[in-house]
Amino acid sequence: MQRWLIERLAAHVGVPPDRIDTDRPFADYGISSRDAVGIAGELEDLLDRPIEPIALWRQPTIRKLADSLSSAHAPPKTGTARAESAVAVIGIGCRLPGGVDSPAELWRLLMAGDDVVTAVPTDRWEAYPVPDGTSTAGGFLTRVYDFDAEFFGISPREAVEMDPQQRILLEVVWEALEHAGIPPDSLAGSRTGVFVGAATNDHGRERLADLADISGWTGTGAAASVLANRVSYVLDLRGPSLTVDTACSSSLVALHLAKRSLDSRECDLAIVAGVNLILSPAVTVNFDRSGALAPGGRCRPFDAAADGYVRSEGCAAVVLTRPEGSDGPHATVVASAVNQDGRSNGLMAPNPSAQQELLAEVYWGIPREKVCYVEAHGTGTPLGDPIEATALGSVLGEDRARPLLIGSIKSNLGHLEAAAGIAGLIKAVLSLDHGHIPPTLHYHSPNPHIDLDRLGLAVAAKPSPLPAGGGALIGVSSFGFGGANAHAVLRQP
Repeated sequence: MQRWLIERLAAHVGVPPDRIDTDRPFADYGISSRDAVGIAGELEDLLDRPIEPIALWRQPTIRKLADSLSSAHAPPKTGTARAESAVAVIGIGCRLPGGVDSPAELWRLLMAGDDVVTAVPTDRWEAYPVPDGTSTAGGFLTRVYDFDAEFFGISPREAVEMDPQQRILLEVVWEALEHAGIPPDSLAGSRTGVFVGAATNDHGRERLADLADISGWTGTGAAASVLANRVSYVLDLRGPSLTVDTACSSSLVALHLAKRSLDSRECDLAIVAGVNLILSPAVTVNFDRSGALAPGGRCRPFDAAADGYVRSEGCAAVVLTRPEGSDGPHATVVASAVNQDGRSNGLMAPNPSAQQELLAEVYWGIPREKVCYVEAHGTGTPLGDPIEATALGSVLGEDRARPLLIGSIKSNLGHLEAAAGIAGLIKAVLSLDHGHIPPTLHYHSPNPHIDLDRLGLAVAAKPSPLPAGGGALIGVSSFGFGGANAHAVLRQP
C-alpha cells in the first residue's frame, strides 16, 4: 500500500518516487481537496471497500495513511473526566450585518431566514488599488467610524486614533451589560474579567505604515491588547483582561478562558466578546488567492454547492456569571474545551482526529441524547464540512432516536471570523431561550461526501422546535485556520 501511494504521489508531482518523503503532509506536495477526494476514490476501487473522502485529511502522510489502511488501529482518544462548573449567560449585545443591533433583532432575522450578505460599501475600499476579481460579497456594517467619544470620556484627539474595533467593542459591551440589568458604572473596582476574541488589525497596519504621521496615541489605538484593556480601563474593572487571537475560533476560545476564570474564582463576572471589521481589502485578497472564499458569494454549509465562505464583520458580546449569581439566565454553559490540530495535512488543513477528540472530551459524562442541535463551524467548504460532520457523527450521532440537527449562522451573516464563535453561541442561547432552532439557509442537497443518514445527522433547513421536556443541550463549534479548535455546550435554563 505504501509503494502504491508513493508512486501515485510521485506521478502527481512529477518527481521520481525516491524523492517522496513518506512523513511529509500531502498538502506539501500540492494535493488539493479535489485531488484528495479523487485519490480516496482510487483507493476505494483498489481495495474494493469504502474509503472516506476525508481519508487523506484524517491520515495526512503516506506512512500514516498506509498504516491505517493496512491494519486495525485504536480509536481516537475519548477524553478524560474533568471537574467543571456551569456558568450562566445573563446578558447579550451585538452589532451585526443587516442593521442588527440587539438580540431581539437577531432572533427575528434568524427565524425569518434572512440573508444579509451584500456587496462591500462603495466608500469602504476606495483608497486602495483593489485587484481585479477580488471578492466583494460580504456581511457589512454601516457607519463603522461613528463614535460618541464624549460618552466614554475619551478626548477627540485620542478617539480619532482608536481602531474602530475598539470603539464598537465599547458600545456593544455597554449594551450587553444593560441587557443583563447591570449598570456599567456600578462595576468600578469589581473583579470583572474581559475576554475578547479578535484577529484582524486593518486599522493598525495602516496607521503604523506612515512613520511621519504617528502620534502619541497611535500605539494604544492600534494595539490588539488594548481591545480588552480599554474596556477594563473605561469601566475600571479589576479582573483579567486579555485579547485572544486564534483566528476564527478566537471568541469561543475567549469564552472557554472566561469560563475557566469563573470556575477558579479568579473573577466574579466575565464579559466575553468578539469583534471583526473589514476596513482593508488585504485579507480578502489573501483568502481569494488561497482559494478559501466562495466565488458564488454565499456560505452554503453542508450543501453540495458549497464552494467556500464569505467574509463578514460585526461585534457580539455576552455577560457570564456563576449560576448562584444569576437571576433567570438565558442559558448556561455547562462545558467547554479547546485543542489543536497538530501536524495535519497542511497548516490550514483541519484534522478530523483532533476534532473528534475535542468533542469526545467536552461531552464526557454528558447525556448525548439530550444534544438536539450543534451550531457548527460550517464555513461551507467542500472538504471542511465533511470533516466536521464526520467528527460530529462519530461522537454524537450513534444510537439516536432522531438525527442530530446541525447548521450555521454563517448562512445568514457570512463568516465573522474572530467574532464567529460568539455569534454562533448567541444563536444557540437565543434558540434555547425561545425553544426553536432557526433554519440554515442555502441548503438544497447534501454535500456528496457527507453520509448524513449513516452519521445520524440532519441539516436544520427549516425552523424546528426543541424537544419537549426541557433540559435541551446545544453545542457550538469554532475552528481557527491555524488549527485552534473550540467547542462549548449550552443547556436550556
